Amino acid sequence: MTTFRSGFVSFVGRPNVGKSTLTNALVGEKVAITSAKPQTTRRAIRGIVNRDSGQLILVDTPGLHRPRTLLGERLNDLVDTTLAGMDVIGLCIPANERLGPGDAFINDQLSKYRRVKLVAIVTKSETVSRDRLAEQLQAVSELRDWVAVIPVSAVSGEQIAELAELFIELLPESEALYPTDMSTDESLEQRICELIREAALEGVHDELPHSLAVTIDEMGEREDGSLYDIHANVWVERDSQKGIIIGKGGSRLKEVGSKSRKEIELLLGRKVFLGIRVKVAQDWQKDPKALGRLGF
Repeated sequence: MTTFRSGFVSFVGRPNVGKSTLTNALVGEKVAITSAKPQTTRRAIRGIVNRDSGQLILVDTPGLHRPRTLLGERLNDLVDTTLAGMDVIGLCIPANERLGPGDAFINDQLSKYRRVKLVAIVTKSETVSRDRLAEQLQAVSELRDWVAVIPVSAVSGEQIAELAELFIELLPESEALYPTDMSTDESLEQRICELIREAALEGVHDELPHSLAVTIDEMGEREDGSLYDIHANVWVERDSQKGIIIGKGGSRLKEVGSKSRKEIELLLGRKVFLGIRVKVAQDWQKDPKALGRLGF
């Protein structure tokens, strides 16, 4: 009789190494937002991968970094608590970038988690030649004694199924920990907020992503069933940032609304009315009460 395994796996790595994209590829749908901006991920989002041999619960944490704000400290605490409870941690390193100080810093941090099995994942394998990929795999292998080192491409899907099976083999024997028809434990409201934040992050200044948060005032189906109404707030820290999000004559906010509405309609499978207001909560990243109100 085949042994069924179930447990928790988390990805770590520098910003933009493909952790969220890899999560989505393994789950087979979008459960984690992606962005070229560092510190896009704010919550320990769980994606659930169901196979005949086991259930893989992916925890996509915020990146390990040196914090500059109270929000940064809370995100680091979240990462530390989350990683300590994992069965497997996958360090993601892109194939198309040389190993650097950031990779070394994160690799050193992993030594704290003594009972967790460590796997190295070389992401974006489709972006380099076979020779360059072999070089990177060798360099990554020399960082520590990994349980496994595996190259993958979340874009082409290469080695994604093999990665899922590798993870499941490393998990403890257990029944499924979540219903097998679930793909994430994020609430619908959280997923909608994240899709709006993803759209708002596109093309903004480097300092702005840290200052963006999204909340929902109300959401629900209209009485006549024609549309699903969502009224959301995008929060920033200063009036100048509010102007950036709104754009000239409201042009940028219109783009944010249009892009996020399409993603939300895909998620819900129906037509949506989306109203977005931009609000200022002065220096909310440093204010414990404001952090609490905004879900941190």
